[in-house]
Amino acid sequence: MATTTSEKIVTGERADLLESLGNARFFLRLTARGLSDEQAATRSTASELCVGGLIKHVTAMERQWARFIVEGTSAMPAGDDPAAYEAHAAGFRMEPGETLAGLLEEYEDVARRTDELVRTLPDLDAGHELPPAPWFQPGTRWSARRVLQHIVAETAQHAGHADIIRETIDGSKSMG
Repeated sequence: MATTTSEKIVTGERADLLESLGNARFFLRLTARGLSDEQAATRSTASELCVGGLIKHVTAMERQWARFIVEGTSAMPAGDDPAAYEAHAAGFRMEPGETLAGLLEEYEDVARRTDELVRTLPDLDAGHELPPAPWFQPGTRWSARRVLQHIVAETAQHAGHADIIRETIDGSKSMG
């Protein structure tokens, strides 16, 4: 029986990246366990963040950064585009008609594609210059490795945010 690309066994750095991504995603998804759509959309702290919105945001950012690994700067919105800024802000909210189940399903799909990219990318050192934006140093290049580390860090950070929001909703804790 032939081994498909998605069944390829990875070791070393790629295995470490996949494990780190998997752990961060697990904790983010764990914060949503048992929540209704209404609870997932609840802004329970002084912040405008909600559990569903954080899952939606992390999904969009992971998709975008994975595209950056493959396509480069063209995959990123312009830093000064008002429409991109509004879309970014809306990415933290659950909009009418969105469900937690749908957001989690989309997140799982994006995660699967990113994991496949980690397994099959020819060179983790390959990189692209970051797009012009106030939050990037001009001329900075990120390798695929650096982008994947960023996805791990952002997912873990937002999992912590989601944990605080969830604890405020009903006392449940994901981390400690």
